[in-house]
Amino acid sequence: MRSTGDTARQLPQLLRAGPFHAALRAALAARGLPLHRVQQRLAALGIKVGVTSLSYWQQGARRPRRPESLRAVRALEQILELPGGTLLRLLAAPEDPAPGTPRPPARSYRALVSVGASVEELLAGLELPADGGLHTVGHHERVRIGAGGELLGRASQHVVRAHRDGVDRYLAVHHGDPGCDPARVRVRALENCRTGRVRWHREAEVLVAELLFDVRLRAGDTYVFGYGFEDGTGGRCTEYVRGFSYSGGQYVLQVRFDEAALPVRCRRFNRSGPGAPRGGLADLTPSGRHRAVHLVEQGVRRGLLGIAWDWE
Repeated sequence: MRSTGDTARQLPQLLRAGPFHAALRAALAARGLPLHRVQQRLAALGIKVGVTSLSYWQQGARRPRRPESLRAVRALEQILELPGGTLLRLLAAPEDPAPGTPRPPARSYRALVSVGASVEELLAGLELPADGGLHTVGHHERVRIGAGGELLGRASQHVVRAHRDGVDRYLAVHHGDPGCDPARVRVRALENCRTGRVRWHREAEVLVAELLFDVRLRAGDTYVFGYGFEDGTGGRCTEYVRGFSYSGGQYVLQVRFDEAALPVRCRRFNRSGPGAPRGGLADLTPSGRHRAVHLVEQGVRRGLLGIAWDWE
């Protein structure tokens, strides 16, 4: 069971990325206010909201929609000492399914990456359900490109939410560039997780790593963890792509280049699948002495999203 202190410590991240009900629950825990006290303070402001409704809001069973309810949310921001508009902004985001609500089917790995069949073969060997029970709330990924243009490694800070009980692991997939030796790729468990089973397919140049959480999640719980891969075994890299099985959640991608090998042009793009043409092309302006570019996607869609660059 997550302690009140743990929930309160997650408040800043939840206020940035949501979902609404989890941010409200964390704010209540941080201020140490029971629901009946919150109801009394709202009543003093002339706003009538029942304790049952407040409880439903923080559980994710219901979502404030009516004008009077939205007025109550504005007042909650004041009562809970939150910046104005913080909770209302989360209500404007796409609604997450309530715990126990069936989710739409995920896109298969075959529909996302060219080596999808090999990935699914590795997952089948681990004897785990196809639905990992998690979806992304926020994901910040940092990619490092070496002096020879090779993918040196990548690190992820990941915030997930369970949509069923008993989830205690995440499966991370690393697809190397041509020439990659997955047997030499090193998995790093950085924060709130440890490395479990690791499997790879040499011909497909792909690796699957099991990351075990420190706790077993219940439906609706959020979890923050960090992990990475050290590679450097492949050839010259010209793009980095991330596949998304589900819609929703924020994604931030940073690509940093070695000073000895700087690209002449960088662009963000999306694709519906591995064989589809690039769409949504937009030039990216480097920062950090022209060594890094990034993209931010507030609400990802199912498919592929990435950054490509030209060396000449």
